[in-house]
Amino acid sequence: MTRTLERADRFVDRHIGPDPAEVAQMLELLGYGSMEELIGDAVPSSIRCDALPGIGDGLTETGVLQRLRSVASGNRVFRSYIGMGYHATVTPPVILRNILEDPSWYTQYTPYQAEISQGRLEALLNFQTAVTDLTGLPIANASLLDEGTAASEAMAVFLAESGRTRHAFFVDQGCHPQTIELVRTRALPLDVDVRVGDPADTSFDSSFFGALFALPTTNGEVVDPAPAIRRIHEVGGLAGVVADLLSLTLITPPGELGADLAVGSTQRFGVPMGYGGPHAAYMAVTEALKRNLPGRIIGVSRDVHGNRALRMALQTREQHIRREKATSNICTAQVLLAVMASMYMVYHGPEGLRRIARRIHDLTRVLARGLQGLGHEVLTQHYFDTLRVRPVGTHASGTHASGILERARSAGINLRDFGDGTIGIALDETVEPEEVKDLLGVFSGSMGSGSAREIPDPRSLFREIEDRAGSEPNALPAALRRSSPFLEHPIFNRHHSETELLRYIHRLESRDLSLTTSMIPLGSCTMKLNATAEMIPLGWPEFSQMHPFAPVEQAAGYATIVRDLERWLAAITGLPAVSLQPNSGAQGEYAGLLVIRAYHQERGEGARRVCLIPSSAHGTNPASAVMAGMRVVVVKCDSSGSVDLDDLRAKADAHATELAALMITYPSTHGVFEEGVRKVCDIVHERGGQVYLDGANMNAQVGICRPGDYGADVCHINLHKTFAIPHGGGGPGMGPICVAEHLAPFLPRHPVIPVGGERGIGPVSAAPWGSASVLLISWAYIAMLGHDGLRRATEVAILNANYMARRLEDHFPVLYKGRGGRVAHEFILDLRPFRKSAGVTEEDVAKRLMDYGFHAPTIAFPVPGTIMVEPTESECLEELDRFCDALISIRKEIREIETGILDRSDNPLKNAPHTLASLLSDGWHHAYSRERAGFPALWTREYKCWPSVGRVDNAYGDRNLVCTCPPIDSYETTEGGVG
Repeated sequence: MTRTLERADRFVDRHIGPDPAEVAQMLELLGYGSMEELIGDAVPSSIRCDALPGIGDGLTETGVLQRLRSVASGNRVFRSYIGMGYHATVTPPVILRNILEDPSWYTQYTPYQAEISQGRLEALLNFQTAVTDLTGLPIANASLLDEGTAASEAMAVFLAESGRTRHAFFVDQGCHPQTIELVRTRALPLDVDVRVGDPADTSFDSSFFGALFALPTTNGEVVDPAPAIRRIHEVGGLAGVVADLLSLTLITPPGELGADLAVGSTQRFGVPMGYGGPHAAYMAVTEALKRNLPGRIIGVSRDVHGNRALRMALQTREQHIRREKATSNICTAQVLLAVMASMYMVYHGPEGLRRIARRIHDLTRVLARGLQGLGHEVLTQHYFDTLRVRPVGTHASGTHASGILERARSAGINLRDFGDGTIGIALDETVEPEEVKDLLGVFSGSMGSGSAREIPDPRSLFREIEDRAGSEPNALPAALRRSSPFLEHPIFNRHHSETELLRYIHRLESRDLSLTTSMIPLGSCTMKLNATAEMIPLGWPEFSQMHPFAPVEQAAGYATIVRDLERWLAAITGLPAVSLQPNSGAQGEYAGLLVIRAYHQERGEGARRVCLIPSSAHGTNPASAVMAGMRVVVVKCDSSGSVDLDDLRAKADAHATELAALMITYPSTHGVFEEGVRKVCDIVHERGGQVYLDGANMNAQVGICRPGDYGADVCHINLHKTFAIPHGGGGPGMGPICVAEHLAPFLPRHPVIPVGGERGIGPVSAAPWGSASVLLISWAYIAMLGHDGLRRATEVAILNANYMARRLEDHFPVLYKGRGGRVAHEFILDLRPFRKSAGVTEEDVAKRLMDYGFHAPTIAFPVPGTIMVEPTESECLEELDRFCDALISIRKEIREIETGILDRSDNPLKNAPHTLASLLSDGWHHAYSRERAGFPALWTREYKCWPSVGRVDNAYGDRNLVCTCPPIDSYETTEGGVG
């Protein structure tokens, strides 16, 4: 195409930060005349590829939205009453527009830098508070991936608490089928004996370390779990409850019933179904279990000024620290969705939530009365929102049930088919009386007597119920009707108008740094542009309102997205088979290793359980290996940061008959393309092992090299890194796996919708395609860049990193470089000498960067005492220079400490970050000026994100653990007033 015919809205020009002139300028500084020369020095020629087969030319932003409109039309959104943990819900527009669709929220990173994360930390503290109130348990985490995953994590918590001296775990047959199967998947490699049954008929003995009960059950029955909880406690086991959180506004909470733990989903708190996700799960536990609670926990601490400050608490529990000793490999959670759910609860408050729950319950009672009036048998005696119905005249063949299901589909309604002649109906907050009448009409037309009975009027039935029962929810057992209060904290009782909630949302937002403020150069995190055009389709009802278990013929649009994305990812990785089910990178690791395990077992080599992992690996790698039933053996790295081939060979030989896999990250976590990666793969393959490639650094590979070509058998891809799904402050994420042909038969299955290989492992996510709605983002990203744009994005990511490394290397040592003195897409700066020369640590540098308006790079990983910088391709030259200038300025400040100009303990780094309130206070007792503290560079006078608290005291927060909203008067002492 000639230059004059190119569209002005080409996405590649929008996505890639540097323009051609800036690219040329950076290349010149590095001594290159072309991009090809740089890539030739940075990437080994032995692994480079020429093209990405099957990926076409890039679409414009307008073009991709038009294409997606056409794709969306293939989805037929029926009125789904399937239930099974997924319900239609009302997303308040104020939350939709100002959180889900607001880049100030969805482009934030996990709140490791607490001083510039106080907004989302408060929103997550609200989430935890609501969960603890509703479950009656004292400590909750800040979200998990989905309900099924949370249930499997509950089993792991109980197993860890038991000391692994027992082997049996009970699961209530009333749990949803996907939940049961996820627990089985998790249990298999841990040699846990999962026993599924009716709690009332099960005798517990000393072999049981725990049990999981359903409240309500998948059939809708509300059964008191307290007797079974007492029985499992009597034999020394622990008890968990999978609870519908909305139902707990009316039902006695698990904590009051004696449970040690509760899990479930918060999807119905304003988060669209999205064909399976993303949604925030929850877990709440007793005090005794807090050290094994997986996921992030937000705690209340104080800052250096004595003000209330929030932070992530008990981080030494996490896989980053404990590695193979961690209970869970959880890294990414569902923060953005937890924030939405928390704001939904803030908006409605306790009375609003109770009103929603009571309305659903009363409409369910109306439906039950109407069905009984038509002669059908309602099998659910006590219920909240779900009924299981045996249509009148139904035989074992299910003849009449089939007719009702077909009639429902003809009316645009999905019901649950239990497969035994019974039908499930689950109501939700969006249901109107007229829709109850439609349901009764569907059942009325199935009487088989030649004429339909008269359909009862739901409104008159509703009035009759109100007259007879007053305000009591009398379809619930009397012993299980909630009497305890909840959500009494003022935060849930003051923001019920849109004006107030809008202001509250934006007040929190103003305390956080996101990509709307400045670059976030976190190494190994790839904080690139999340383009608006990629995000828009998430709100379209054709995608957002699809139930994950709707008949597949209704989801042709989603099938197109899945088919295209699988094909594109296969082309990008060189690995032909793909599963989109894992809904985080850590889950991708877990799934990939389970696939390798199943492959070895199929070949009669089940003894292969050793996983070799380089010492530089991310903490999720060893944690995932242990979860997959493997034993971790650590491989050394050499002085250049690469895998030590001699040590690898020696350990592969020592474990040759039991070698299952090697986990390797490429480019390495040290930020270089290792020359010997093919040899690494050969060493493992020659001894019968498989190569698992951690795709965290795929942003340096797309269009340039393919893991399958240089020896990987499995690769997971972080769609929330390389393929533009936003990080959301700590989730959502997606971690699909791509595998070689011989591993395709073992890809994960699902118990409800047929997916995966014919000999596939069990499910690793609750929904067949994980968090399916966010796949749209990566689909749009690839479609808009096309094959040329994908390669160009990779090239510019490598260029930006090398440019910054060159600008900074005269001030900070660049710890590792590859062939030709080049880095990959990220690089490590060594700050360790400054601890001795100036008493300055990497944390001091990270906090001082906040004063310059920046989020710090990754600190202390993979090498303690360092920072790892990853600029991505989305940042322009001006922003790269601004960040480099900030670091160079900080180096000058360190030099002033080294020479005695600045005091070693009272200086801008040790006291960073500086809040606006501290600059304006009457007392300023530092030898350096207020101006230097708060306005260290010219651009900070124009705009920057101000930290809302001073440096947070982490140790105090862990010693005095508070994980729920503190009393309202404590808010009044914080800078900025009451939150």
